[in-house]
Amino acid sequence: MNTVMFLLIGVIGGGFFFGLTSWFWWRGRSQSVSSLQVQALQNELTELKIKSEIWREDLQLKQEKNEFLSEEKTALRIKITEISSENAVLEQKLAEQSANFAEAQKTARLEFEKLANRLFDEKSQQFNKANQSSLAQMLNPLQTELKEFKSKIEATHTEETKQRSALEERIKGLIEQTNKVSAEANNLATALKGKPQKRGQWGEMILERILESSGLSKDREYFLQHAIKDNAGNTQFLDVLVKLPDNRDIIIDSKVSLVAYDQYCAAEHDSDEQKNALKDHISAIKLHIDQLSRKKYHEHEDSLDFTMMFVPIEPAFMLAIQGNDDLWNYAYGKNILLVSPTNLIASLKLFADLWRREWQNRNAMEIAKRGELLYDKFVGFAANFENVGSKLEDAQNAYAKSLKQLRDGQGSLVRQAEMLTELGVKSDKKLPRGMLE
Repeated sequence: MNTVMFLLIGVIGGGFFFGLTSWFWWRGRSQSVSSLQVQALQNELTELKIKSEIWREDLQLKQEKNEFLSEEKTALRIKITEISSENAVLEQKLAEQSANFAEAQKTARLEFEKLANRLFDEKSQQFNKANQSSLAQMLNPLQTELKEFKSKIEATHTEETKQRSALEERIKGLIEQTNKVSAEANNLATALKGKPQKRGQWGEMILERILESSGLSKDREYFLQHAIKDNAGNTQFLDVLVKLPDNRDIIIDSKVSLVAYDQYCAAEHDSDEQKNALKDHISAIKLHIDQLSRKKYHEHEDSLDFTMMFVPIEPAFMLAIQGNDDLWNYAYGKNILLVSPTNLIASLKLFADLWRREWQNRNAMEIAKRGELLYDKFVGFAANFENVGSKLEDAQNAYAKSLKQLRDGQGSLVRQAEMLTELGVKSDKKLPRGMLE
């Protein structure tokens, strides 16, 4: 009994000791496993923090790039608005000028017809019995001159109508060009990444559209792919040659490479890749300046002392100028004038205005010449008319009445002739004193 009791106590005690030992062993192992898990979680947390920082910086760069693109898009919209406003102003001015010119033309035509009818119908009938043959000999030359002068005015009106029609077409073209700005922006990247020939054609296309909207006439005031001879007798083909009123020429080149500019736009903001692309962009422009200067277009006969180098993308032009403060002076020192679409448009508008004034001056000189001839003929007619009055005694009363109608009043023919001299028509001949009394 005691033996069984002792055995039972031994078994229970051994089991308790074994259980207690197992409990301490399991607790230590659990604490070890928990420490390893905590360390693993801390490592994972650190890695997530690093990734989060990288993602945050990447997001910030993309936000800055998005802001840059938004600003450029806003600038394009402002430019489109300015062009639309300019179109509206041009259309309004064109309508006003057309109305004024039509009214003046109508008034002048009516005045000439009125004078001619009164002079050649009424007066010839009054003097027909007295000396019909003599008056016909004196009046026919004047009638011929009046018809020629009328024809000249009608021809001027026809030419003005053609010019207005051409201007309207150019305005429509400018509106269409404005509507295509967005589409051309999408095609820009494709053109920049294409072959050199495609890039050159794209620049020439932009240059040609600017010329078409400038007010200059193709093949009269500017020429595309114009061929000239250099000093050695070799043929050179120019992108554009613009004629000026003083028999001078200005040459425009549009073949500059913008591949590096495309790489600059594609690179991340302020990265080493973008900085290197900026350097390459400036180097490409300087290289083209040197190549263009060596062609010596400015030494061509009648050419100005410089050649225009056209950069077809405004931001590319500004980026190069801002990236190298001395770039413009570098080009100018080599007889090259760097121009972007904005300042090229301003220059071409100035050239078009010079041509407009030149054509107006030429027409004014021709009209003044015809007016001078008309005035001389009229002075001769007036002198002969006065002699007729002294000789036609049988028609003295009719003569006195006709003479009064001819020279009295602000709308008389004599007064109109005096107004020609007041307006600047020069002549060595003067009206007889009797016509002015």
